[in-house]
Amino acid sequence: MAENKFLTPEEVAERYRGGISVGTLRNWRAMRLGPSFVKVGKAVLYPIDALDAWDETNKVPCRASRRLSDTVSDRA
Repeated sequence: MAENKFLTPEEVAERYRGGISVGTLRNWRAMRLGPSFVKVGKAVLYPIDALDAWDETNKVPCRASRRLSDTVSDRA
């Protein structure tokens, strides 16, 4: 059985380089927003696979510029 890895709110804030604070995570939990979490007693833990899935749902797709796509087509 694979062992799930978890991060604390402080580690999650560090993962996102301070772009999401521990306070923001606390507010999101109260409003049921943000990444999924597990609560064990008073401990709040974020499964890494849930954070990865949350990253994917929040990924912003960008389209390549016309010049870049032409250059890639020429190489193929």
